[in-house]
Amino acid sequence: MLALLLSMLDALIVGTAMPTVVADLGGLEHMSWVVTGYTLATACSTPVWGKLGDLFPRKTVFLTSIVLFLVASVLCGAASSIDWLIAFRVLQGLGAGGMGAGAFALIGTLLPPRERGRYQGMVAGVTALGQLGGPLLGGFVTGHLGWRWAFYINVPIGLVCIAWCGIMLHVPTAKRQGRITLDWWGITFLTGAVSAFVMAATWAGSTYAWGSWQIIALALTASVLLAGFVATERRVAEPLMPPRIYSGHRNFPLSAVLLTVTGVALFGATLYLPLYLQVVQGASAANSGLLLLPLMIATLITSNIAGRVMTATGRYKIFPVLGSLFLVTGTGLLSTMDTGTSRLTTSVYMALVGAGTGFTLQMSNTIAQNAVELRDIGSASAATNLFRNLGGSLGLAVFASLFTGAVTGGGRSPGEGAPSTSAAGRLSDAYLADVVHATHLIFLTTSLIALAALPASLLIKEVPLRGKPGGRRPTPARSARAPRQLSWKDTR
Repeated sequence: MLALLLSMLDALIVGTAMPTVVADLGGLEHMSWVVTGYTLATACSTPVWGKLGDLFPRKTVFLTSIVLFLVASVLCGAASSIDWLIAFRVLQGLGAGGMGAGAFALIGTLLPPRERGRYQGMVAGVTALGQLGGPLLGGFVTGHLGWRWAFYINVPIGLVCIAWCGIMLHVPTAKRQGRITLDWWGITFLTGAVSAFVMAATWAGSTYAWGSWQIIALALTASVLLAGFVATERRVAEPLMPPRIYSGHRNFPLSAVLLTVTGVALFGATLYLPLYLQVVQGASAANSGLLLLPLMIATLITSNIAGRVMTATGRYKIFPVLGSLFLVTGTGLLSTMDTGTSRLTTSVYMALVGAGTGFTLQMSNTIAQNAVELRDIGSASAATNLFRNLGGSLGLAVFASLFTGAVTGGGRSPGEGAPSTSAAGRLSDAYLADVVHATHLIFLTTSLIALAALPASLLIKEVPLRGKPGGRRPTPARSARAPRQLSWKDTR
């Protein structure tokens, strides 16, 4: 949980510090790559870290990713130019990919799915804390200590995480027979496909038009590389993403659909709701983040409810169904907001989206992990993270294009008349109407995309969760004494 919090805080702290970074280092034209490079490296490295955790001691792989993240954080803080900062952010993204994949794989390794519901609230709490605390902490650190401390602050937190995990974390391990080989062709094909996809999603509608040859070429490249990846995975002995995790049980691909849709809704809400709150409802930049509390609190409450019921009864199918309905309803209602919508009404709509996220996000992870064998838990966890992040990237690309089209359609550039604490009240009625129209398009599109989650949730088969009903979770000592344990089936 501490490693997850660290990676989430870093991504959001840096966003707040970027204006100060550019003012100090220059390179405004390359500013987007400080974020894009990090996102791209995280997405590409996540499946690789997941497979490394399956092949080698998971604890060692996890701690290695944290060390890499901390070293890169120090280098980012010491960067002398925007180019060096981008390079070090890529290195930092590589570490963050391992931290995310490793954390969820460790949860799947240490806890059988039947007992994992007790910890869903903890994961939701970390998510809420990171999303709300990141911008606030970033503004405070940048304003009082300077932008370099937005990176240096990772070091003490990371050292505590390394020391705690090094001493307290006991992970069941198994010795593998024969030579361990990495799927280098699979890594190459998947990295290329994800890179092309993320760059197309980032540039489409902003740097290049959706129908431009650059975006079409990237889309074709991603498709060809993805086809090569699928063909490779069917032939190698140790595939990066074993085909058996997709074909073994229908719950895994269905969970992937749910995670992709939830990623679209969550990324869109957390990015464009603050914009609407600032421009249309006159909230300050700091308060707009705090006004997302209804969404985060609803996520935390519903995630706890779903986890406790799942642990007590072993039943779980109802929750992704409810979550899908809440997502469709909440985002649909958000699309109806206009200049006269009150903050209370907006808060109710946000709470519905938060409830949908809480019922769907962590439950989908648990369902996906329950559908695979323990030997594939790292690959499965990495795949679910990848689907959620790619869903968010695709959603943000579509939303950015919709927003740009709505605002420029009103005859002004996207940045013209941008809101601030002092100027928000003096924005023209035309700009307010443009932002309301953009908000309508963004959340109507989100609601239509969320409809795909409904059939996916209904098709999920409620198979028994691995783990002893009502039993206690394995203690670290018991896990340490069973180093050859590969499955929770014996504790069913």
